Amino acid sequence: MSNNQVIQNSGLFRVGDRVQLTGPKGRMNTITLQESLTFHTHRGILAHDDIIGQPDGSVVTNNVGVEHLALRPLLVDFVMSMPRGAAIIYPKDAAQILAQADIFPGATVVEAGVGSGALSLWLLRAIGPAGRLASFERREEFADVARDNIATFLGNDPQNWTITLGDLAETLPDTMPSQSVDRVVLDMLAPWECLGAVSEALKPGGVLLCYVATVTQLSRVAEAIRGTGFYTNPDSHETMIRGWHVEGLAVRPDHRMIGHTGFLITARRLAPDTILPELKRRPSKTDFSDADVEAWTPGALGERNVSAKVMRKRVRAAGTSAELSKARDLDAG
Repeated sequence: MSNNQVIQNSGLFRVGDRVQLTGPKGRMNTITLQESLTFHTHRGILAHDDIIGQPDGSVVTNNVGVEHLALRPLLVDFVMSMPRGAAIIYPKDAAQILAQADIFPGATVVEAGVGSGALSLWLLRAIGPAGRLASFERREEFADVARDNIATFLGNDPQNWTITLGDLAETLPDTMPSQSVDRVVLDMLAPWECLGAVSEALKPGGVLLCYVATVTQLSRVAEAIRGTGFYTNPDSHETMIRGWHVEGLAVRPDHRMIGHTGFLITARRLAPDTILPELKRRPSKTDFSDADVEAWTPGALGERNVSAKVMRKRVRAAGTSAELSKARDLDAG
């Protein structure tokens, strides 16, 4: 099977398939099917062989009669259950990134801060085989997890995706020619440090989107974008999702919701030598200096580190899933 093709995502369950099992209380577990293996819970044992050969959407019974619904996970399910090197971008934010950054089939996209590969999967699906995704990651162990997660879901290593190790500001100029990139998505602690390299790579009219977690980061990157003089005025927002309980006449909001995960800030690249007209605003008391910005958002933001032991475990889990998925792809071919 060609690397531009996607593995079979329908039909009977096969060895190497990832399967999402939902128990009677709604608890979900994701497994990778292998011959002669078993899935254990406190409510019994379910043999993988009892799932292999069944159609997608089947109900299977374990050794004590407990039923489980077996489904192939959707991409939204996969990214929430895959091994993680770094925190992922949640599906609610990924959906907004695809919309706000206007990711289109055939686009050339730069992504920095690949993390565990969740956003990379959404971007690859959006750009299609005619597009190109160039990802950049500073930490090798995160890049390894991302590669394996993407291979697990797609069944192969996509030919239109590259991942470069190193700092974006240093590696982007050597990787992407000037004005060759349609869209840039930055998910990093200090995106303002990369604006020079990004501005050189983006085509006029191209979209820059930054994903940041805190209001201090949001403030600093917004002012940094304005300060370059290369972009339209940035637009900032966040997305919150609240589910609803709908059962008969019992219709009410869920008690829990997906609240703040991050802010999205977007701006478009101006043509060379273009000066953006100033917006007419009322006089403001919000004047500030560079020292104020540094005090508000320290340059050294720190970094949450995963312990080496946990990281090794996640790398192994991602690698095993990738090998099984690729083996299935070869068998199908």
